[in-house]
Amino acid sequence: MRVLVVEDEADVARFVRRGLTEEAYAVDVVASGDAALEAAAVNPYDVIILDVAIPPPDGLDVCRRLREEGSHVPILMLTARGGVDEKIAGLDAGADDYLPKPFEFGELLARLRALLRRGSVVTPAVLGAGLLEIDTRSHRVTVAGQPLVLTAKEFAVAEYLARNAGRVVSREEISEHVWGQDFDPFSNLIEVYINRLRRHIEKATAIPLIRTIRGSGYVLDDPEGTSAP
Repeated sequence: MRVLVVEDEADVARFVRRGLTEEAYAVDVVASGDAALEAAAVNPYDVIILDVAIPPPDGLDVCRRLREEGSHVPILMLTARGGVDEKIAGLDAGADDYLPKPFEFGELLARLRALLRRGSVVTPAVLGAGLLEIDTRSHRVTVAGQPLVLTAKEFAVAEYLARNAGRVVSREEISEHVWGQDFDPFSNLIEVYINRLRRHIEKATAIPLIRTIRGSGYVLDDPEGTSAP
């Protein structure tokens, strides 16, 4: 999943970026409101972590402008002030959740998972496509009931395919949502990870779940028609 972090405190930005990267999120970091609006206009983020006290426009204005422009991306607002009035201001501006500083990274991660499940359409915590099942909370993956041991990036690729089960996703989409804006979508690394996932799956079942659509990308099939709604 791809996250935009809008934070002008360098230490906080590094802390959040490092933690999210270790959890296999693709992370972009900007330090001002103008940069946040520019990034959000050109990149397909799954969630935005937005600090209130950033160089202008501030976080509240950024949030309002994104909503006025029709953006439905989930927004988690951060602030050093945790009073009720500040929370109300953030939520009224269009934020989906609010987290006061200082915070524990585990709580930030849990709130992000909740926002990603919610999104514009409620997404279950457990994603399924036929024999493949992914628990996004515990990072547990099973095929035909057998657990798979995946690396962080393998899990991220599998999760993105599962969130889009039955739909062809391009190499560009995978690179943006798993690696971020600086990754070359034409690198053979995507194919390497797709082939690794196929090998993991083939150890558990003879049914091919991931198909390559030449010139278009990849699709995770649901041969039993059991994808979670």
